[in-house]
Amino acid sequence: MHEFIIDAIALGGYWGIAFLMAIENVFPPIPSEVIMGIGGLLVGRGEMEFWPLLIAGTVGSTAGNYVWFWMGDKWGYRRLAPLIERHGRWLTLEWEDIENATRFFQRHGQWVVLVLRFSPFLRTMISLPAGLSHMKAWKFLLFTFIGAGIWNVLLIYGGQWLGRYFEQSQDVLAWIVLGAFGLAIVAYLWRVVTWKPRAER
Repeated sequence: MHEFIIDAIALGGYWGIAFLMAIENVFPPIPSEVIMGIGGLLVGRGEMEFWPLLIAGTVGSTAGNYVWFWMGDKWGYRRLAPLIERHGRWLTLEWEDIENATRFFQRHGQWVVLVLRFSPFLRTMISLPAGLSHMKAWKFLLFTFIGAGIWNVLLIYGGQWLGRYFEQSQDVLAWIVLGAFGLAIVAYLWRVVTWKPRAER
């Protein structure tokens, strides 16, 4: 039973990886670390190939980030602010977070889109300020693809290393994957349940 998640991702193949990575960047809670880490594990098992996995994950990540960029670019502040204020609980953020990220983007320039793609901070959120600032779409897509590709390489290698480290203990490895998946779900639900706008804190 605890191998179910690994087997499900293997069954979905590269298209499944691309889809999961796109969804992960649009809406929580399953993080890319789990998705691409399992992909790396499957590469180590010989059930997936490195390059197709990398391309699928990176294309999916780029597509998911482009959704937020497009919303910022086309909808603008007037239409986005009510949306974030109304549904902020499910995104676990509020409009002030977007304003802070926008100031960060404007202070440091468009290169932060590239740099933050292979860091654990603001990776997805920075797409919205990039759109609100009307960054060139081709440049956003290029920076996102390169940065997400670097991040995914690290995650794939991490998954491969984990697979080799627990090569003789596949049951332990499967439970680690299940635990990471469950922890991501629980952490997201905890943020939703405990989330409060700053004005009510």
